[in-house]
Amino acid sequence: MKRSPTSWYSPALNKEMPIATYGDYGFALLLVPTAAADYLEYERFQMLDALAPFINGGKVKVYSIDSINRESWMNDQVDPWYKSVRHQQWNDYVYNEVVPFIRNTSSWQTPIITCGASFGALHSMNLFLKRPDIINGVIAMSGVYNLMEYTKGHYDDNVYFNSPAHYITNMNDHHLLEQIRSSRHIHLLSGRGAHEDPDAAGHFAKQLYDKNIWYELDIWGHEWPHDWQTWRAMLPHYLGTRF
Repeated sequence: MKRSPTSWYSPALNKEMPIATYGDYGFALLLVPTAAADYLEYERFQMLDALAPFINGGKVKVYSIDSINRESWMNDQVDPWYKSVRHQQWNDYVYNEVVPFIRNTSSWQTPIITCGASFGALHSMNLFLKRPDIINGVIAMSGVYNLMEYTKGHYDDNVYFNSPAHYITNMNDHHLLEQIRSSRHIHLLSGRGAHEDPDAAGHFAKQLYDKNIWYELDIWGHEWPHDWQTWRAMLPHYLGTRF
């Protein structure tokens, strides 16, 4: 498997941001890490090994980025308002820096699908819903979609506009909604095992349904916990059967 790490100084975040690319061809799968993890998390937990047949076969080209959750929602040493601002700066980094990097290293016609587990699922869903003009779909595994699950009670405009469970119900921009509805890849996945919250996926799926947005909700059994063995099974299954 071809592996190409690189980095650049991000104007949006005012820091060096690394990214790892795996493969040469296929649609772009943009991996967002969990909680306080980094861009190599999926590699460390053998997800890239599980995806190797699809990467080597040219079905998918994987891009794995850093989150800045340790500087935003996981950082209890700063003001909550700064956390929300930092979150928005990270969005800007993805939209204005990562997406052009993907385009320039694949093609401008290459579909981009965001994907993440746990907190990465919320980020992945949010990135897609806010910019369906440049991101084409999402695979969200074991997520909750209410950002206030992570804000310790803080609420402001940046929280609202980055919390899919908050803003989707009130979304009324017809053009934006039609772009979201045009995606055939909105996948909400969860297990029922330890530390999973399948009701969060089900509740958010109902919100999508109420906006006439097509989605796939897939709740696996009680033997599937909120952990890597679940996600290493889910993601290859979906790449193999839905793409």
